[in-house]
Amino acid sequence: MHVRNTRSALLPLVALLLMITTPATVHAVDGNAIYLANEGVLVTHGDTKIAFDPIFRNGFGQYLLLPENLETALFAGTAPFDGLDGVFISHFHGDHFSPSDMISLMRSLPELLLFAPAQAVMAMRQEGDISELMGRIQQVSLEYQEAPVQIEIDSLLVEAIRIPHSGWPESRLDVENIAWRVTLDDATTVLHLGDADPREVHFSNDPEFWQRNQPQAAFPPYWFLGSRSGREILEQRVGARASIGIHVPIQIPADPLQRPPELRAADLFTNPGESRRIRHAE
Repeated sequence: MHVRNTRSALLPLVALLLMITTPATVHAVDGNAIYLANEGVLVTHGDTKIAFDPIFRNGFGQYLLLPENLETALFAGTAPFDGLDGVFISHFHGDHFSPSDMISLMRSLPELLLFAPAQAVMAMRQEGDISELMGRIQQVSLEYQEAPVQIEIDSLLVEAIRIPHSGWPESRLDVENIAWRVTLDDATTVLHLGDADPREVHFSNDPEFWQRNQPQAAFPPYWFLGSRSGREILEQRVGARASIGIHVPIQIPADPLQRPPELRAADLFTNPGESRRIRHAE
């Protein structure tokens, strides 16, 4: 371990030994989350940056689209997206993912990695030949209640588990909704749930998975925060230190006092560009 100590010659021997054996403090550095639109979130820790569901074209009249200035910066690879390491797609729905735009983004940013469910990758392949991109695509194919997948690449520890799309068990059973738990730099851990169904049964199947790497921040769809059972999942199963709701319809005001009673105490992302610090300690 490299320790920078320009005054070591002036320090007592005991103090010097303590400095050498003290663990590096980089892990205590807080992360940051910037809201993009709908379920789009940019997460940073130091120079490591990832984005969830950043580019899509259909808000169905209910959800925000990525503002033009952020879209321009995304494709140009400029701040706040400069040095973007990876993009994570929760599922193939028009308010989360655009296959053609994802192809364009990967071609614009030649170092970018993509982590996506098989359905999303298949949609990209149907757009045309993307063979030159496949080496940068981590495709995940999971059945419901199948063991989670773990991937380690550079500064990212990626864990993926399939949680049914909201509407289970009556509808959307074929949708590969992937919950991504990602640790940046062995430090900041976040969980993006996509459009997960808020029932405890989906999270009780593998308690060890949820307990072994609890996130400092979770990004659940807002409906988790509007029900007691959803909040209990986040607090007791997932073990998130903080939860910021996403997929918030435009009809829900940013002002908590104007929201439905069940959402007044919730922390929600509602304005593109707003941010939250991802704290490692109180």
